[in-house]
Amino acid sequence: MNIILLSGGSGKRLWPLSNDVRSKQFIKIFKNNNGEYESMVQRVYGQIRSVDPDATVTIATSKTQVSAIHNQLGNDVGICVEPCRRDTFPAIALATAYLTDVQGVDPEEPVVVCPVDPYVTTSYFETLKQLAKQAAAGEANLVLMGIEPTYPSEKYGYIIPEGTDIVSAVSTFKEKPDKDTAATYIRQGALWNGGVFAYQLKYVLQRAHELIDFTDYQDLFQKYDSLEKISFDYAVVEKEPHIQVMRYNGEWKDLGTWNTLSEAMEEPFIGNCISNETCENTNVINELDVPILCMGLKNMVVAASSEGILVSDKEQSSYIKPFVDKIDQQIMFAEKSWGSFRVLDVEDESLTIKVTLNPGHRMNYHSHARRDETWTILSGKGRTIVDGMEQPVTAGDVITIQAGCRHTIIADTELKVMEVQLGKEISVHDKQKYELEE
Repeated sequence: MNIILLSGGSGKRLWPLSNDVRSKQFIKIFKNNNGEYESMVQRVYGQIRSVDPDATVTIATSKTQVSAIHNQLGNDVGICVEPCRRDTFPAIALATAYLTDVQGVDPEEPVVVCPVDPYVTTSYFETLKQLAKQAAAGEANLVLMGIEPTYPSEKYGYIIPEGTDIVSAVSTFKEKPDKDTAATYIRQGALWNGGVFAYQLKYVLQRAHELIDFTDYQDLFQKYDSLEKISFDYAVVEKEPHIQVMRYNGEWKDLGTWNTLSEAMEEPFIGNCISNETCENTNVINELDVPILCMGLKNMVVAASSEGILVSDKEQSSYIKPFVDKIDQQIMFAEKSWGSFRVLDVEDESLTIKVTLNPGHRMNYHSHARRDETWTILSGKGRTIVDGMEQPVTAGDVITIQAGCRHTIIADTELKVMEVQLGKEISVHDKQKYELEE
């Protein structure tokens, strides 16, 4: 099975645990079989592998998420990087060209496209396999998954099928309605449109060539920033006459708000939290190293991270985005391919960061023009390279790096480092990368 997972999101609706580089799919709130917390993307990827160990999985995402994906899934997963955000049609067209031109997948092969972050059981992925088989049969150019609705939702578009069979032709599509209209659609047999569909690769390649002037994947990649921002639904789905829908009646949740996310939490509190017996229907996620005490809270969500603290009624938490839009601060926590960092202190001419490097990993070999750095090794063993000179480091060692010096640090074991940046213009843009000679 070929699967394209769409990994987008701006990280606004689940603030403060999410930000511009750590979207909701990377927040670790679900317990796996080992009792460890895992993220939505880790959960979905594991479910795919349990249903089809040989599946070809490609994640279509922006370059800001690549490091987090490698951090959580390793380096073996396929990634199709969007140079910039251009909505779902350009993203899917690019990923389709990537599979055929880079990965060498036969254009006759079917592919399933779905979001990277649904809360589902393995029956969902069994249905994806059937969706791929239906697309391979060629009875329709597109085969959509229609989710049996459990209530008249205003959050989803609706698919109205022509019949009641498991697979049926599509009669029409309906935009996101109000609650009363949604109830009318459901009485007509409508299904939720969860943005899941399958097609033969050659079909979307043909549609892409009809709408975009390009030759192959590399050419499309180079032209990507000039493409029109348009959704796959508008560009393709609503204009396709040969389209089918396959029913899915298993568990499916879109965890896009704190309210819906808390419903899927297996336990009410994650992190250092204390509550008394008067709390009701309250969920807390605490990523800070300080305790949170909750007393008498009812129908509340509390979330704390380096980015900030949220205390909200669950229903009101759905309206968080415009308030978060007004918050202007640098990223305080991020997972990278080599580990993670957390900003501890910000001053006008200094920045203090705690860095954790995973064993066997290293930072890019780089320099800064306008700041000095001091690294204090807190724990672990590794090596630093400064202007080509390598030296071993361990807990207690201090390394000073002047502006302009090329430098990196390599972790032999897990390595924790306190990094202090000193300068008048500290910026993430002040970074020059270099190749490191082995």
